[in-house]
Amino acid sequence: MIDPKKIEDIAKQIGNAIPPQLRQFADDVETKVKQVLQSKLADLDFVSREEFDVQRQVLLRTREKVEKLEQQLAALLAEKTQQFDTKELPSSDQQ
Repeated sequence: MIDPKKIEDIAKQIGNAIPPQLRQFADDVETKVKQVLQSKLADLDFVSREEFDVQRQVLLRTREKVEKLEQQLAALLAEKTQQFDTKELPSSDQQ
């Protein structure tokens, strides 16, 4: 999620942009902006960079395992096919 400190900084910047004659309302505006930002950002489906990097590594390891299993399966199938092809099948007249 986004760092609450950053949200607070944004709210302060907006509050500081208010003209001096309206400064008495700046604190209220800052608080309301902070609440709205937190609410709207919470609605978004964000993940942290750390979480993204962790999931990326998990996906890479999983992909490597799948590729290795595919190679093993192909080798086993080739071996079974070769065994089947080299076996002598009984002819129909040997009953």
